Amino acid sequence: MKRTNKVLLIYTGGTIGMGHNKRTGALEPLDFSHLVDNVPEFKLVPTEVDTYQFDPPIDSSDMTPCRWAQLVQIVSECYDDYDGFVILHGTDTMAYTASALSFMFENLTKPIILTGSQLPIGQLRTDGKENLMTSIELASAHHKDGTAMVPEVCIYFSGHLLRGNRSTKQNADEFNAFDSFNYPHLCEAGVNFTFDEHRILTPDYSKPLITHTELDNNVIIFSLFPGMEEGLMHHLLDAPELRSIVMRSYGSGNAPQRPWLMKLLKQASERGVIVVNISQCISGRVEMSRYDTGYQLKDAGVISGYDSTVEAAVTKLMYLQARYDDADMVRYYMNRSIAGEISIIE
Repeated sequence: MKRTNKVLLIYTGGTIGMGHNKRTGALEPLDFSHLVDNVPEFKLVPTEVDTYQFDPPIDSSDMTPCRWAQLVQIVSECYDDYDGFVILHGTDTMAYTASALSFMFENLTKPIILTGSQLPIGQLRTDGKENLMTSIELASAHHKDGTAMVPEVCIYFSGHLLRGNRSTKQNADEFNAFDSFNYPHLCEAGVNFTFDEHRILTPDYSKPLITHTELDNNVIIFSLFPGMEEGLMHHLLDAPELRSIVMRSYGSGNAPQRPWLMKLLKQASERGVIVVNISQCISGRVEMSRYDTGYQLKDAGVISGYDSTVEAAVTKLMYLQARYDDADMVRYYMNRSIAGEISIIE
């Protein structure tokens, strides 16, 4: 595979490039030149690094499906010119972006690595420099035949390379902000890189990259909790625009044995609303055949989300709903792994 020895660095915003507002003292996104000025190590990287900046940079809380489409367009337009791509992104919605991009890039053969930091890159104890420099190295890492070591959408943080659609932000205060609780790390970055190669997706290099920029975000996420009110649930499930629900259930996929709840879920399912059951636990999977409460959900038309993260489930639904009008087609693909986002045990 022909290599360019170039990586494109895309700066969307986030803590890594922030500085203090002199008036309020609060952190705010700064111009990309501020970030580059604080990383003299850039000059030591053997790979050529080009940069692209969102103007203005955004806080990741303001990330939207339109911004995801913008990222897809940026990467696709110069896909052949670079060996890999690094996206600097705020941590709060990074796992959503990584999950969405994993579905929006079909037949991906190059690394797209999202990273950021918990402290601004200009601060003495910042984690940003290591995250940034290692991400650039990983984006350019390749086999002897020139193919990428990790041709996936990933998140790199604090020494760990994670599959993007398996990742969740686990900590707001410590440097190990992300983990993939239901899937092993793809690489450990210590003194050397230790790749877990049989865990990494193997693309079909004979197929061209196909990009998808349309998303249908008529989806909601809600968590079950003791004391849910029937009236509020009725209004929620009765919204005419609603196409799907990510329902965060208890344990291995259980719900209260309330006849009204099962009735509402069944009515929603029968009118074409897709209800996907995922666990509130950060580790583990939904097994609706384990307990009677899970069986009742299956009878109500609820489908399993297996070991999916919230971020992967909701962005996968957005992607599928934009592609298929038929709810049964969406349900079919929710029960299939599209980009390594779920493990299905028959």
